[in-house]
Amino acid sequence: MSESFRTTPHDQPWSSSTSPGNGYQGSSGDRGSHGDADASEAGKVVLVGVLGGLLSAAGYLIYRRLPDEQKQRLQSQLRVMLQQRITEIRQNFNI
Repeated sequence: MSESFRTTPHDQPWSSSTSPGNGYQGSSGDRGSHGDADASEAGKVVLVGVLGGLLSAAGYLIYRRLPDEQKQRLQSQLRVMLQQRITEIRQNFNI
């Protein structure tokens, strides 16, 4: 391209090795802050997963030790609650 059609000043290079592209890319310092945020977010997700697993394991151990009549009562209550929830969802979506 001819220098007469150049839109940048003559002393500015066409592209520099430190900032390739159109010049709108962020600096490398910005990437570090996003990486830290991603790492802390991933840590939170892992923590929630571990806590959920521990709670479900504790619940299962407690459920296993219950007498049979209490297990049956819990199962019937769960069925009734589940049927109510399904009925509510069907009414909301007019199924």
